[in-house]
Amino acid sequence: MFSLSRLFRPSFTQTRLRSQLAPRQVKYIKRHKGVIPIPIGGSISGTTLTSSAQWGIRIKSTGVRLTAKQLTTAEDVIKRKLKDVVKGGKVWLRVFPDIPVCIKGNETRMGKGKGTFEFWATRVPVGRVIFEIGGKDIREELARDILRQAASKLPTKMEFISRDTPPRLGNLVLYPPKPVKRIAEESVPGVDRGPIAEALATHPTTAS
Repeated sequence: MFSLSRLFRPSFTQTRLRSQLAPRQVKYIKRHKGVIPIPIGGSISGTTLTSSAQWGIRIKSTGVRLTAKQLTTAEDVIKRKLKDVVKGGKVWLRVFPDIPVCIKGNETRMGKGKGTFEFWATRVPVGRVIFEIGGKDIREELARDILRQAASKLPTKMEFISRDTPPRLGNLVLYPPKPVKRIAEESVPGVDRGPIAEALATHPTTAS
């Protein structure tokens, strides 16, 4: 017999404590494993600091799947060290674990559906900023030491960044183009300008 309960299935709601990194409500508790996103379209969003932050760390080597427990451990390290050094410092987490990960037991036969829910995670590509600190004037050597200890809790290679750090596009660091300095030929002794140089000097629009 057909039941209307199959059409109107309630969303999954999990009891979440304030200190836990987990979404309050999701539509489906089980999801595909997926892959790490790659910025093939040239997007550099999320690779630089926000306007309120001074220092931060971002992924340098390869994309990785970070769990909620790993992010919580690293955030606790930053808060504990920042509290001892600077009064009024703030921490921002730029990613959030909203992907459910399901795991089956070892030596389990194939079939019989997907495994049970185990923990929350997030997929982070290369160059994405993970943590930011700011709020007060924090010295660079103190910020480097705090973020270095937090980066040691994460399973990938991180890099220290500031407000002046250029964005990343995958493994490429997009440095701003350097201005080209043109030396006036009149100031160089012993250089023959020639008819082409004279024509370009007379009509500068043709040079572009």
